[in-house]
Amino acid sequence: MAEAIPNLVRKAGVVGAGGGGFPTHVKLSARVEHVIANGAECEPLLKVDQQLMARQADMLLAGLKAAMRATGARRGTIALKAKNAAIGDMLERRAAGDDIEVFRLADVYPSGDEQILTYDVTGRVVPEGGLPLDVGVLVQNVETLVNVAQALEGRPVTHTWLTVGGCVQRPSTLRLPVGMSMASALAEAGGPTIRDFVVLDGGPMMGKQVADLAEPVTKVTKGLIVVPASHYGTSELRQSLSSVVRRARAACCQCLECTEICPRNLLGHDLEPHRLMRALGYGLQPDVRLASQAFLCCECGLCTGAFACVMDLSPRAVYRALKPMLAAQNVKNPHRQRPDRPRPAFEYRRAPISRLMAKLGVSQLEAPAEMDEREVDVERVCIPLQQHAGVPATPVVRVGQRVKRGDLIADVAKGELGAPVHASIAGRVVALDGHIEIEA
Repeated sequence: MAEAIPNLVRKAGVVGAGGGGFPTHVKLSARVEHVIANGAECEPLLKVDQQLMARQADMLLAGLKAAMRATGARRGTIALKAKNAAIGDMLERRAAGDDIEVFRLADVYPSGDEQILTYDVTGRVVPEGGLPLDVGVLVQNVETLVNVAQALEGRPVTHTWLTVGGCVQRPSTLRLPVGMSMASALAEAGGPTIRDFVVLDGGPMMGKQVADLAEPVTKVTKGLIVVPASHYGTSELRQSLSSVVRRARAACCQCLECTEICPRNLLGHDLEPHRLMRALGYGLQPDVRLASQAFLCCECGLCTGAFACVMDLSPRAVYRALKPMLAAQNVKNPHRQRPDRPRPAFEYRRAPISRLMAKLGVSQLEAPAEMDEREVDVERVCIPLQQHAGVPATPVVRVGQRVKRGDLIADVAKGELGAPVHASIAGRVVALDGHIEIEA
């Protein structure tokens, strides 16, 4: 049975439900000692994992046990914030007798980063440029593990859970069909309550601004957060690299706060944003070794004016711009140190969520976002062929063909990195062009 789990998970199209959408069957083919269910949910305003842990505990535990069987892991941990005490207590009772423990995390950011989480739970430091797998650990998002459990029952991924929050009428956690438009998703929460707004795909720290609300919800959409157009994250995303560099030259005071708060630096990695900003400030071209520190940046945003930088600068924006430049020059990550322990300041330079929310100006937007489990009817979906890391899926249906919900509509060739795609509603295929449109 253990050997069959990755194949069943692949067949169901399960990918990491938060982040880059890495195909889950690939991770479940590894051998590890410890599987961690990541319920930290450290981005402000997002509630999906909290709600799923409370409402679908049995499926979470089933998915975690399946991941442990597939990978040969002897230990399993559900990591969640200590403030979610009632959920933690309930999970401990449900897991009694299994090799699964509940680990309570401080309410800090970014505790959900898989490298920070790995150290908090196991005391092992992931090497530079590495993954938790390098220290015998597999980290999986809560919803991903719920989807693993469903895959073992023969149910493919057709829907995603996401929080629609911020400046909306009814902040909610909803189960929506993949391919539904983001505009329709906002409407399910009553729509925006302000006129001059932007929508973030993700949380207020790492979310990307939605350019067109006709864009579809995908397997990795975890939040649609409506914020005022003046929100810090939106202004940072609008800045050009040349603007960031000009401001660094004019304003960087070399206070080192960006480096001293950097989570990866605190883990012992060679990531020093202040050195990069110093080079820019002096009008120097960063050498490859300094520029390549971009490979170590997780883009959490703590180094920016959203939290650390008193001059409102953004080392993150520079690192974000450097990554594709380095790739275009075929520069590989040279950073491969394996620190055995974090820096001494690690435990003392955590970013409290309450302070972060106050600095972001979103404290007043905090809301329960209760889970709404009703079935949402949709007349049309536009399902992308690439909602995952790897190659796009190839359609296996034709225009005019009728499909049922859950039918396979696109697949990836054996041996290729990717994941199958399934119909999220029943209807007729009306278009194939980088996506598959289905009309009920």
